[in-house]
Amino acid sequence: MASNFPDRLAPGLPYPLGATSDGLGVNFAVFSANAAKIELCIFDAGGRKELARLALPECTDEVWHGYLPDAGPGLLYGYRAHGAYEPLRGHRFNPNKLLLDPYARKLSGQVRWTDALFGYRLQGAKADLTFDRRDSAPGMPKAIVVEDNFNWSNDRPPAVPWSKTVIYEAHVRGISMLRYDLRQHERGTFATLATPRFIDHLLQLGITTIELMPVHAYLQDHFLIERKLRNYWGYSTLAYFAPEPAYLSTGELNEMRMAIRRLHAAGIEVILDVVYNHNCEGNERGPTLSLRGLDNASYFRLMPGEERFYINETGTGNTINISHPRVLQMVLDSLRYWAESFHIDGFRFDLGVTLGREGTGFDPGSGFFDAILQDPVLSRLKLISEPWDIGPGGYQLGNHPPRFGEWNDKFRDNMRRFWSGDSGLRGEFAARLAGSGDLFDHRTRKPWASINFITSHDGFTLRDLVSYSEKHNLDNGEDGNDGHNDNSSNNWGVEGPTDDAEILQRRARVQRALLASTVFAQGTPMLLGGDEFNRTQHGNNNAYCQDNEVSWIDWEDAAKPEARALTAYFGRLTAIRNTYVCLQAGRFLHGEEVAPGIPDIAWFDERGESLSIEAWHNPEARAISVMRAAPSGGHIHLRHARRGDDAGEGEAGAGPEVALLFVNAGWDAIEFRFPDTDLNWYQLLDSANADGRPDHDNAMHETSVTLQGHTVMMFGTHRVHG
Repeated sequence: MASNFPDRLAPGLPYPLGATSDGLGVNFAVFSANAAKIELCIFDAGGRKELARLALPECTDEVWHGYLPDAGPGLLYGYRAHGAYEPLRGHRFNPNKLLLDPYARKLSGQVRWTDALFGYRLQGAKADLTFDRRDSAPGMPKAIVVEDNFNWSNDRPPAVPWSKTVIYEAHVRGISMLRYDLRQHERGTFATLATPRFIDHLLQLGITTIELMPVHAYLQDHFLIERKLRNYWGYSTLAYFAPEPAYLSTGELNEMRMAIRRLHAAGIEVILDVVYNHNCEGNERGPTLSLRGLDNASYFRLMPGEERFYINETGTGNTINISHPRVLQMVLDSLRYWAESFHIDGFRFDLGVTLGREGTGFDPGSGFFDAILQDPVLSRLKLISEPWDIGPGGYQLGNHPPRFGEWNDKFRDNMRRFWSGDSGLRGEFAARLAGSGDLFDHRTRKPWASINFITSHDGFTLRDLVSYSEKHNLDNGEDGNDGHNDNSSNNWGVEGPTDDAEILQRRARVQRALLASTVFAQGTPMLLGGDEFNRTQHGNNNAYCQDNEVSWIDWEDAAKPEARALTAYFGRLTAIRNTYVCLQAGRFLHGEEVAPGIPDIAWFDERGESLSIEAWHNPEARAISVMRAAPSGGHIHLRHARRGDDAGEGEAGAGPEVALLFVNAGWDAIEFRFPDTDLNWYQLLDSANADGRPDHDNAMHETSVTLQGHTVMMFGTHRVHG
């Protein structure tokens, strides 16, 4: 990079947006429809001293651009935008505020809170109508010009079929901050994702896909810093193209790429949780950091006729205006960047309903969905939506277009209530176990569209779900007013920790039953990281600001016998699911015959009899069994093979692959009779046992078995090894 800068920039090109090095210089391009002038500001290597301020000389199709010769990767820069400061008309230009490039690939430094970050003087109810002349550059991170240079060699996406996908939701920082076997500077970074210990752990669980909570660079909110807390979850995006600097132990982008390459080598996909519905700048009283200062009226949805204020369908103060073509372009460019430059396998869209909103409300045919579904890169990835926001008509579970999976909170809530003892849920339990066809069986969608989960980052952990009847969020500094009040949880007799052996046994059984319900249901199972070894947040159901031991996974706890057994138990669940096609999410089941007398799905009571209409509506029923079947190309052991009436018992005959699940959600033990079939049953799982292993491995000759309270048993027509 040259030490001296020209008096003016060359015109350059309006595409691509961002800062692009060509080996001889750097092209800068940034969108603003309403700016009068945009200046490029160049800083020294430490980001403290502004070395040059050069106007972008051209504006083509509302993209400002210029070319800086003799510059290259490593250059630190920002923008200043000139224009009207008229908040009542939606314009908040203030050239005294240094602005982060929306396309910044890498950041130097972090936001250092100062009143100068605000475009107005902080005083009075209408303070944002004033104009502040202080320079915000000292408190702003700077963008760094980068150049992609990584040897992906023969890296290939694992391309795990949806029907075989098992998701593990994890936090980059949380999964390794307590890994004392790692060097301290590596803990909480992408480097730890690539360690053999972590990858082996995922494989032991049968995980195919890791879903990372937000990794985009995000803001440490001022109100949290004042409380001596930190934004831990990261749903306050500052830069859509840059990874969070704290997640890079070396400061190099290739650290993230290396982790992804090693996960791919192990057959594990990587999905990013992304937040394009809002950004970190908040409402009209928020700071001016990037989009607000570049073109507030274009980047955000403003109140019609009251453009000083923001439409807030996200609950965060602002809503990104995806309907604007340049804003939509930014989102798509960001997604493609992560997919192509980092080989990301898919995305989970936070508040996906917001992204699908048009002027008339949510639309599954919105420009956002249409643009993704026709995109040759993005349309081939795994796409998941959080199907709600807080705006009008904001609950849209089941209404997203084909190709999208959706977080199914009805699965979460119905399963929690069923296993915690609520009445009248036999039918709801069956509907969720069968893939939630009432929600997803249309437009040729498949059961995998239902992302089935009991817990996620938002709410109780699995251990806390069976240990606390109420939330305990005082540590968040909001007097316990934050977080959900209705958690469908049950402490089973004592709030929080206890030494009562009977209560501990009950809690453990309910945990295992909930996990089995998730893995054996039609759909895509998702496990919250740490639930496989009893992670607790001590009753905090909104740990978004707990960047400490409350949220971090304790790997010493993971080594305890009960935790190791639970990990092995989950691995057994996924092994059974992977072995039996009829347990996977290939298609919805409607009771169609796959072999004489064997439908693809059938429901029974504990007596082995088909459920009547009255039985389905019995509010106190806690027992149910379901048999699922799929055609098999192999041979199944039949009690009486169908090749002739004189076939001997135990002979092998061609038949369907069948799995039978017994469910006892009551307190007391119940005897279950097997349905009347010619099938020989092998016991695959007994959730009364800590690791789920059955008590014997031979074909069952009994006509019934006894299930303890709050347990399940799984049987099948062939063994599962491992």
